[in-house]
Amino acid sequence: METPFRELEGRSAGYVALVAALGALVVAGWIAAHQMDTQGHHITGMSNQVVWGVPHVFAVFLIVAASGALNVASLSSVFGRAAYQPLARLSGLLAIALLVGGLCILVLDLGRPDRLVVAMTHYNFKSIFAWNIFLYTGFLLITLVYLGTLMERRLNRHTKAVGIIAFAWRLVLTSGTGCIFGFLVAREGYDAAILAPLFISISLAQGTAVFLLVLMFAFRFGARELDADLVARLRRLLAIFVMSVLYFVLVQHVTNLYAPEHRGIERFLLLEGGVYPATFWLGQIAVGSLVPLVLLGHPRLVEHRGSVAAAAMLVVIGGFAQLYVLIVGAQAYPLSLFPGMEIVASSFFDGVVAEYRPRIPELALGVGGLALSALLVVLGLKVLRFLPDPQPAWDGPGRPR
Repeated sequence: METPFRELEGRSAGYVALVAALGALVVAGWIAAHQMDTQGHHITGMSNQVVWGVPHVFAVFLIVAASGALNVASLSSVFGRAAYQPLARLSGLLAIALLVGGLCILVLDLGRPDRLVVAMTHYNFKSIFAWNIFLYTGFLLITLVYLGTLMERRLNRHTKAVGIIAFAWRLVLTSGTGCIFGFLVAREGYDAAILAPLFISISLAQGTAVFLLVLMFAFRFGARELDADLVARLRRLLAIFVMSVLYFVLVQHVTNLYAPEHRGIERFLLLEGGVYPATFWLGQIAVGSLVPLVLLGHPRLVEHRGSVAAAAMLVVIGGFAQLYVLIVGAQAYPLSLFPGMEIVASSFFDGVVAEYRPRIPELALGVGGLALSALLVVLGLKVLRFLPDPQPAWDGPGRPR
């Protein structure tokens, strides 16, 4: 049964107010980036010790969530789950929007966005950053082609082949993002091969959570009924992905605790680091993992849409907390220049925990990139037919009624 699609009307006062609010946040982010570009990064909380701050947390979150947001389309075209087919278009749109928002934050946080031309014309293939230029642009191109095969009837026969390429590409992309940190041997909080599969699991959890929120908001905003069976499927998927993240986090920290050279950073991140252990245990583990699992699995809560939406939102909050601890906390820990040796005197902050407090320009840039992704989705839903109408009911797995 072919599913009809339509766009949002976008004529209500609420829609106009939403676009205006998102546009204002985007402009605020651009102003913040301009101030950082003209005045320098001294107006932020970043320093020579913490060079990747809150903007990178937002950027990495959006990039890994972009990969995971395409998971719904992959389930449809690659794994043959027909129940997800009506939502494949929205999945592709969300993946593109999230990646564009994340890349805009990265480019504007460099301090000299014009230097991106150098990165695109001179390649050092010993650097994982050079490889990511190809991974990110390739993902955008493949996803655009994928959307074309979904939306153009004459190209539908190519959807499965392009979907397989997109599925493989996004796994490599997310692994490459994890390897940015995993290849940095100088930082004890990074330097771990497990960061590649960890980032894949993070992308699946965060992408599914963001997709659920966007899906429920779009259907509520458009006054359409969302199929309960489909929500139940996505709820179970989200629970599985959250548990996979917990597993890889457990393996990561247990492995580091076993290695004597990493016990210092583990004590810092888990017990003695002030804001970082609090963010880890309360933000990532409690709020971002355990509470959502209860909301997603409790027999009395699984039938309520509100509990599913709350769980998805908490998973997103936990994702930000996890990336904050991983990215910022690992930089705040003192750099070990001479492992096993005691430094007698130094004026270069050796052995000193770096202080970092994010300031308004950083927060404005991060929120601006997030708003840009949301704005692209909102405008895309109005311009093109991404939402199914009506949402079909299902008798069973893959059998339309």
